[in-house]
Amino acid sequence: MDAKTKNPTRDEVSIESQWDLTGLYASNDLWASDLSALAVEVATYASFAGTLAESARKLKVCLEFDMNFSRRLEKLYTFAHLKNDEDKTNDLYQTNFEKAMMLVHDASKASSFIRSEIMAIPEDMMDAFLNHEELEFYRFHLEQILRYREHTLSEKEEALLAASGEMGRTMRDAFDMLDNADLQLGTIEDENGETVSLTHGNFQSLLQNYDREVRQSAFQTYYKAYESHQYTYSTLLAGSIKKDLFYSRAKNFSSYRAKALFSENISVEVYDNLIDSVHQNLDPLYKYFGLRKRLLKLDALHMYDCSVPLVEGIKWHMPFEQAVEEIRTALKPLGEEYVEQVTRGLTGDRWTDRYENQGKRSGAYSSGCYDSNPFILMNYREDNINSVYTLAHEAGHSMHSLYSRKNQPYLYSDYTIFVAEVASTFNEALLTRHFLSQDIAPDMRIYLICREIDNFRGTLYRQTMFAEFEHQVYKAAEGNEPLTLDSFKKIYKELLELYFGPEVVLDDCLPLECFRIPHFYFSFYVYKYATGISAAYALADRVHSGGEAALNDYLLFLKSGGSKYPIDLLKSAGVDMLSPEPVRTALAKFSNLVDELEQLTSNP
Repeated sequence: MDAKTKNPTRDEVSIESQWDLTGLYASNDLWASDLSALAVEVATYASFAGTLAESARKLKVCLEFDMNFSRRLEKLYTFAHLKNDEDKTNDLYQTNFEKAMMLVHDASKASSFIRSEIMAIPEDMMDAFLNHEELEFYRFHLEQILRYREHTLSEKEEALLAASGEMGRTMRDAFDMLDNADLQLGTIEDENGETVSLTHGNFQSLLQNYDREVRQSAFQTYYKAYESHQYTYSTLLAGSIKKDLFYSRAKNFSSYRAKALFSENISVEVYDNLIDSVHQNLDPLYKYFGLRKRLLKLDALHMYDCSVPLVEGIKWHMPFEQAVEEIRTALKPLGEEYVEQVTRGLTGDRWTDRYENQGKRSGAYSSGCYDSNPFILMNYREDNINSVYTLAHEAGHSMHSLYSRKNQPYLYSDYTIFVAEVASTFNEALLTRHFLSQDIAPDMRIYLICREIDNFRGTLYRQTMFAEFEHQVYKAAEGNEPLTLDSFKKIYKELLELYFGPEVVLDDCLPLECFRIPHFYFSFYVYKYATGISAAYALADRVHSGGEAALNDYLLFLKSGGSKYPIDLLKSAGVDMLSPEPVRTALAKFSNLVDELEQLTSNP
């Protein structure tokens, strides 16, 4: 599918290119039947209210019901959200997703007493419960809950907060619909004079076009669409932040960042160490932009010049099937079992929804539930090397999920977001090793080195900039400073100036970028991409050079799910993220790549 291809409708996409969701539900009618059954069963929660302190047995029975109900609800929700993401304009799928979300919130409200009742159990009684054989399986789960004692309200207050959840997601849902369904990005002319409809999916491909006028036109047209809705976008983002502050204050947290990090038991030092380490290592980034400006022979380097390959004449073309074969070869260090499973998943088992279609959610992700295969949403493009890396990335997520679900009970099968990006980025590191290990022409080596540099730039530097933006805007809101269009743009522009330095001209429209980042509606998530790439490259180096023991440590990490806190899981695998060293090591790797690029492109 090239940039000029008009997006097909969902019905025009081949079955082989679509994910197979029949393992979840064979029909919408079966899904609706389960929805009705669970909607009735949610009332059962009330029978446990007021009983949890009576005995370890009573507490166990309630926890078992909650776990089993949640497992079935997760299956119901997964099917609804995957179908909705296939085509955001399909009314049936949108309606079913809304029904699923209403049930999620009903269940959250009905079960909200559980945590507050557990907190209300006297400490000496709870200590006895934790040592009772009836609750041995639930001990770590209960310990995680009990960390929230000072952040748990009364039963009525918790029920009220839970009931507000559906209202609380309004800003995120509105952003999602505006950005994926209503926003018209416009059209441009390509280098052949043909009209191209801009989409989120082809925007990055167009920024890699060798024709600068095409890149500039795509960039300016894309952001003009955001400019025409900038007040709406800023209002939605401000509303989302205010919603978050309401919940953090209601739960007695000192800040929303503290609340976000508390859930995974992550120290704020991890966040601050990341930003400080990146600030101390911006010079290699500035050097790279200077190289890019020189090699492109430009008087001024703009943002739309920062993605085009530095070697002309290399046209990337890799069909999906070939990408799977390349990924298969790259992942051989992870063992035959891993490789065979990921190959089956990407092809025969149809985990992947491969290509863009009208109304489909932009971007890519891995999803699924305990009782399903992992599923991968892609908007794969044969002309963009990033699509191959994205596929390897999402396959890493999916294999992490598969291993966790196969080796952990439902209660401990979900790994936290802090470690979620490790397995995915690990796969990208192996893919780069594979490409660079081949007998390739000098120009292709430069091309791949640049891609690796840009991967670090996008994942380590860029996500840290996003993390710093989040930290600053939340601090502003918590200091009762107004969140307006101008205040958002001012904060973002200052960060752009810091992170891009003297070599890049910042177009006036660029601060609007802060309004198109979906992750800002999942607050304090983005820093985990940066810590994730740091941990992943440390583990990839360890596995590549450490032999069978290092591989077994890594596979055990994939199998451990959420059975420990994430910092402990990574430490067991061989990486200590409480130390700034993994981030500094990753930044040093970036600097070495820039030096290699300089050497490869220096004049004889």
